[in-house]
Amino acid sequence: MTYAVRYYTKTGNTKKLAEAIAKELGVEALPISEPVNETVDYLFLGNSYYAFNIDPEVKSFVTSLDKEKVGKIVNFGSAALLNSTYKKVKEAADKAGIAMDEKEFHCKGEFKGIHKGRPNESDIAAAVQFAKQYK
Repeated sequence: MTYAVRYYTKTGNTKKLAEAIAKELGVEALPISEPVNETVDYLFLGNSYYAFNIDPEVKSFVTSLDKEKVGKIVNFGSAALLNSTYKKVKEAADKAGIAMDEKEFHCKGEFKGIHKGRPNESDIAAAVQFAKQYK
């Protein structure tokens, strides 16, 4: 299996998860400003809700992906208030013609004092366990 890890973050929370997942998979976690140039079986995409939606940069990144290079997108992220971004990412992935894996990882993320210290060591360990199932 081949992997890539990309993330979008404003607070650094999703970057922590991305780095832990990437380390487990033996790849580098890169921001979405870095295109996916290699062919991968799984693209792990970290993101979160901002103003009750995924950031327009995430949508643009997903719709710009080459469906010949990405087998499936695996969604992961953290958020303080809302949970899964899966449906929003899937909308963009559908436009790009790229499948979404049914499984995803999500945990709480600190924002303005809410869920202080999250993602914590336990959340990061859970993200690593999640990634292991793809090896």
